[in-house]
Amino acid sequence: MTSTVKTAKAAAAKNAASPDTPSAATRPPTPPGTRLLALGGRSVLVPVRPLLGGAALLLVLVAVTAVCLAVGETNLDPVTALRAAFGDGTARDVLLVEKLRLPRAEAALAVGAALGVAGCLMQTLAQNRLATPDTVGFNEGATAFAVASVTGVATQLLPSAAALVGAATAASLAFALGGGAGRNGYRFLVVGLGIGAVFGAVTNLMLSRAAIDAANSAYAWTVGTLNSRDADAVGLLLLGLLVCLPAAVLLGRRLSLLRFSDAVATGLGVRVRGLRVGVLVVAVVCAGLAVAVAGPLGMIALAAPEAARRIAGPRCVPVLTSAAAGAAFTLLADLLGRTVLSPIEVPAGLVTAVVGGPYLLWLLLTTRPRRTA
Repeated sequence: MTSTVKTAKAAAAKNAASPDTPSAATRPPTPPGTRLLALGGRSVLVPVRPLLGGAALLLVLVAVTAVCLAVGETNLDPVTALRAAFGDGTARDVLLVEKLRLPRAEAALAVGAALGVAGCLMQTLAQNRLATPDTVGFNEGATAFAVASVTGVATQLLPSAAALVGAATAASLAFALGGGAGRNGYRFLVVGLGIGAVFGAVTNLMLSRAAIDAANSAYAWTVGTLNSRDADAVGLLLLGLLVCLPAAVLLGRRLSLLRFSDAVATGLGVRVRGLRVGVLVVAVVCAGLAVAVAGPLGMIALAAPEAARRIAGPRCVPVLTSAAAGAAFTLLADLLGRTVLSPIEVPAGLVTAVVGGPYLLWLLLTTRPRRTA
């Protein structure tokens, strides 16, 4: 009897040690670069590189924000400036930060995030790093309509609505004349460049024909600046981001499947046409509201997604990382414009153009066109 019990125990131990027998401690292999987190009987794969890169980028963004709040005619310590932004500090510091510098920093954060999201979605949709709201005419259309609203009927919220209509008009023209934004990415890009040139000419024509006071009021929408931005327009942009950011994240998960052909994506359950329309709608809202606040800040939508892909890796569509990178770039551009030639202030749009021009040339020289026929 004793020998039988020992034999049964030995067999059970052998079966438990066998690799063919599953155990509670055994976990399935995970893809490279991911970690499996299990909690309460549920598990989720967490990509390590995007998570760590996004955390590091957020720290950089906080540091840049602190410097922007601290630097000015009266310099503060960055830690003191951050505390004053939350109402902790002397009355002078709180007044200086909350009333003068914080609204401008909030506008820069919102504008940069919106442009980063729009650029990421457009580049992924067109499968072309050069396809951004800057290059396909969205920003120029929004600028033209915003300038028309200012030179025609000067109200507080009308430029925001007009900019949305202008961006939507440019997007509709580019999408219709370019045959969509899928495999014909370069055709979409070239058509967008032409549409942007037309809207740019219309903007210059309106400025040349407008009265001097109206032209001066509309000038901010032609160069891109964060100085004295309207609080209502910034609030509308923040409201738009609250809606567009979650939608962009959801769309980004489906956009990764468009790397395959349309037939394969359809077979995987993706409604390709509806996905493209949804991406264009989100990109138009983000770009239009951003232009309504700061004007056409060039190169942000081009550089932010590229930086985000280098941080997060090629496996995902880095919507949130692009938003953080765009916010950081916009803050840096505004900081350089305020401090480099102080007391003369250079508009942030000119800074992004000067810094981003060489980057665009490098991108043009290193991007190989694809055959679309």
